[in-house]
Amino acid sequence: MSTQVNESTNAPGLDRPAVVEANPGAFIADPGPLGLAGFAMTTFILSVFNAHILDASLEAVVLPVALFYGGLAQLLAGMWEFKKNNTFGALAFTSYGAFWLSFAALVKFIAAGLPPATAHQAVGLYLLAWTIFTLYMTIASARTSGAVFAVFVILSLTFIFLTIGELGPNTSMTKVGGYLGLLTAIAAWYASAAGVTNATWKRTVFPTWPRA
Repeated sequence: MSTQVNESTNAPGLDRPAVVEANPGAFIADPGPLGLAGFAMTTFILSVFNAHILDASLEAVVLPVALFYGGLAQLLAGMWEFKKNNTFGALAFTSYGAFWLSFAALVKFIAAGLPPATAHQAVGLYLLAWTIFTLYMTIASARTSGAVFAVFVILSLTFIFLTIGELGPNTSMTKVGGYLGLLTAIAAWYASAAGVTNATWKRTVFPTWPRA
């Protein structure tokens, strides 16, 4: 990065502010840990219900987290990744932020109006589309870091099993997807913790195994 500064003169009455040319993304904190944390927490809470650990009647607790942390916070992280010229991070965080926002809208406004006999097909189609997106993002993630790659590999498996579970329908497959979702959340939390801890301590405390 090169920075050019034109200093103002000391001539009386002449006030010329310095002009700085620099990479604007260099002055933005890494949004990655935020995006990963929002994704991890929301995935964890939903996966508890997909795995049938808690009663489904309590599942509405997912919605506020999906709206504000998995959705809004992750969407903002994606916008900041655009500013930092990180194509992968921008696409991933913006897309999965939109996923959680759309999920909340699906549960709150759409699901109840679907025909009960075929509603699982609509949800299965929704999950299938996100499975396809996640699979090609997994290929791209292979050039980021081992920690992020692990998140996407497990997330791909999670979506695959959840899709099969809905299209079946097959509650056993959904339950497997729930447990895989819990593993996805743990992997995403680790990557988030590594990002913030390593940046704060200014050394590698938690390895991420960079590949690029």
